[in-house]
Amino acid sequence: MIELPMKPLSVNQCWQGKRFKTPEYKAYELEMILRLPSLKINTNGPLRIDMTFRFSNSLCDVDNPVKPLLDILQKKYMINDKNIVSLNLSKEIVKKGNEFIKINITEK
Repeated sequence: MIELPMKPLSVNQCWQGKRFKTPEYKAYELEMILRLPSLKINTNGPLRIDMTFRFSNSLCDVDNPVKPLLDILQKKYMINDKNIVSLNLSKEIVKKGNEFIKINITEK
């Protein structure tokens, strides 16, 4: 189980137009890569990824932070999306300042 005390970054905050990462996304990606622990993951087999996003705003969509987070997990752990066979998302509403991301990666 991985728990990061970080506010999830929305996909809308990640891109300028279609091709360029925003400075906010670049900083988020770097911080995530530095905070994520080293894990031994069989990247050739089927994977299940569970994500829980704790938002302080109830209007946040549960799927919005998924793409940037998956891209970061791929970069950190050399995961190929084609091996993700199960992706489970959940959303919780918390007080401002208590935003959080919980990730669990398991072999299926």
